[in-house]
Amino acid sequence: MLPDRPFFGVMLMLAFCVLAPLGDGIAKLLGDMIAVSVLVLVRFVVQALILVPLVAWRGHGFRLPPGLLGWTVLRTVLHILGIGFMFSALRFLPLADALAIAFVMPFLMLLLGYFVMGEQVGTHRMVACAVGFGGTLLVIQPNFAAVGVPALLPLGVAMVFALFMMVTRRIARVVDPITLQAITLQAISGVQATAVMIPLALLLSAAGETVVFAPGPGTWWLLLALGGVGTLAHLCMTWSLRFAPASTVAPMQYLEIPFGTAIGWLIFADLPNGLAAIGICITVAAGLYIILRERRLSKSPPDAPAVV
Repeated sequence: MLPDRPFFGVMLMLAFCVLAPLGDGIAKLLGDMIAVSVLVLVRFVVQALILVPLVAWRGHGFRLPPGLLGWTVLRTVLHILGIGFMFSALRFLPLADALAIAFVMPFLMLLLGYFVMGEQVGTHRMVACAVGFGGTLLVIQPNFAAVGVPALLPLGVAMVFALFMMVTRRIARVVDPITLQAITLQAISGVQATAVMIPLALLLSAAGETVVFAPGPGTWWLLLALGGVGTLAHLCMTWSLRFAPASTVAPMQYLEIPFGTAIGWLIFADLPNGLAAIGICITVAAGLYIILRERRLSKSPPDAPAVV
């Protein structure tokens, strides 16, 4: 197993925080044209088409260590559910609102990392996570209560992806310590998800799920971008968990909110109100604090006392 390198893990999670809301923005653009089940299917088909040939070319093979097949299947199912919930939420909610509501996830991860995986959570990280969580509450728009049942979908995203990241961390503890093994894991996940989603999409279509598809060069490019951006984003997340505990990288995910807000403004002309802007500033400050602190800890001598 690779040794923990917290600062490098934080940087990879930062890349994820940029790419993930970009993929969500693309999904929101396509949401009025294509059924959610088809979007999820395309997302994983593109992932498999990108990574399976790459793994084969690199010669790493697709065999996982004994005992991991069940974990990878569970991870794939959680991945499908999380993406499906988010794509569904984006049909009803602004991008920034959906992300803000879903951001009980890092707090759930912190608790799972501490109580389930026995990871150390120091006072500084706990306070930074709590401050960041308080910022997300300010980002939620005052009219959130009027949205109705669809507003609960991002809460489902939070619960599912908290479990997803815990399972990923569990797999990363025993997976072969070759960086491209993370690509192998994602390739297997893409194949598994495609095998699940093809019959599911057909069943939903037969049950009456509306698929409005307007073929055109722009639509096809957006579909390819949806799969490509999503694949790269979750590779960054997987790699981050190989180098840092979940309790370390969890607070960094709050930075998805300001990035998502910027993407929502550029694509959909949605801007947060003054209260939300204050919340964004708080989450950015908490995230930057974690970056600086992990950089300092990564430079500490190996025999220095632990600072948490």
